[in-house]
Amino acid sequence: MRLRLLLLVTSILSVAIFSVAPVVPCFAAADRFALVIGNAKYPDADAPLKEPINDARDVADELKRDGFNVEVGENMTGDAMHRAFDKLYGRIKPGSVVLIFFSGFGVQSGRQSYMIPVDAQIWTEPDVRRDGFGLESVLGEINNRGAGVKIALIDASRRNPFERRFRSFSAGLAPVIAPNGTLVMYSAALSSVISDNGGDHSLFVQELLKEIRVPDLMAEETLNRTRLGVTRASRSEQVPWISSSLAEDFSFIPGTGNRPPSPQPLPAPAPGPVANLPQSPSPAPAPLPPPRVDPLPLPPPPPPPKVEILPPPAADQSTDKKDETVLALADDPTIKSLTAKLAENPDDQNALYRRGQVYASKGAYSLAIRDFDDTIRLNPKDVEAYNNRCWARTVIGDLQAALKDCNEALRLRPNFVDALDSRGLVNLKSGLAKNAIADFDAALKINPRLTSSLYGRGLAKQRNGSISEGELDINNAKAMDPNIVKEFASYGVR
Repeated sequence: MRLRLLLLVTSILSVAIFSVAPVVPCFAAADRFALVIGNAKYPDADAPLKEPINDARDVADELKRDGFNVEVGENMTGDAMHRAFDKLYGRIKPGSVVLIFFSGFGVQSGRQSYMIPVDAQIWTEPDVRRDGFGLESVLGEINNRGAGVKIALIDASRRNPFERRFRSFSAGLAPVIAPNGTLVMYSAALSSVISDNGGDHSLFVQELLKEIRVPDLMAEETLNRTRLGVTRASRSEQVPWISSSLAEDFSFIPGTGNRPPSPQPLPAPAPGPVANLPQSPSPAPAPLPPPRVDPLPLPPPPPPPKVEILPPPAADQSTDKKDETVLALADDPTIKSLTAKLAENPDDQNALYRRGQVYASKGAYSLAIRDFDDTIRLNPKDVEAYNNRCWARTVIGDLQAALKDCNEALRLRPNFVDALDSRGLVNLKSGLAKNAIADFDAALKINPRLTSSLYGRGLAKQRNGSISEGELDINNAKAMDPNIVKEFASYGVR
């Protein structure tokens, strides 16, 4: 399952609303530079994103009104993004204000966040670092060129089409280790993803533009007000993340000095079994304390709920359905390209493995398993292929064979967190709750924010009779990834 990595970083979450307007330095138009990118048409996605182009255009228009020299890019390839960043670097003068806005797909890898161009070819984690643009690297280069104020607004916390191509994957975006004088805002919390709202503009940009247009607000306050607006409008389902190390005051629109009233803070959440997760970088969550023991006699607990095992996906139940799936996938451009490579060289191990990943990502598990079979035939020590075949076999219910694959992956690579996570799912579906808990525990010791293991452990604990502890795990996992319930349902467990 996907690996969700989180690095401990030192950053400041800006939540204070200032009561006295500080003196605003005068930044001339020549001192303000912005690069605005909206990437919507990714060939690997099922359909173009609806929001990034409109959002980028509106943000660019507003920044121009605010005195920025703005470069706008739409559906930018890797080469185009390289040229755009190089042009931006070349324009920076000592003390400049430099702003980056990116809307599109972002990927977290190796505890860093990457902005993805539309022509990225991402199959393994190293491909992210090869084709993506690391936010920390970009901010570091801007700082090296002498910029005084550095601002990054990243609307890329989306579920993307690349993640199931390699199981060691982290959802959402990672915290940023940025130079002094930097203000970073993500449209959603760390390591979480949101869905497009179906409209022409994202909620994040709608609220951002409202606040940028208010004069006499310091940049930190502008983004804090944006965060409150998004949180309110989404009923706390989307909570942007902010990190600031600004060393000087900056306002998008300096005005008369008459500051607008600050918005009322959000009411405190009602007490519940799980506290809201913090929106600033924080240490990995500590082990949950044992539930309080009430000295009074308690009524007997209700029987533990059963983990419902769903039938295998329809695509693997019917020959007709299989034929329909094969025909439908035959026209997929990625599969066509890989199949053409295999026609030239049937023993192309890399093409077999990648095609298996694509099949699995589209629910064609039997076809995926066949390609993983051939991959392992060519390389009996391919630990990733064993792990992916374990996962695919688990989804379709071939649990004994799946267990053998996971065990072999762990023999080849002890403490392989993805295989521990996959084997936990095997044991969960097999009804071996204690074994599932042990595997998920081991995975979480390696990566405490591995959402799939946290959610799976919650289900296993409930099945084992620890109702309240299981509920805490489940709620924590859902807070980190709102799509985790749907994800497990696709695995055949709910």
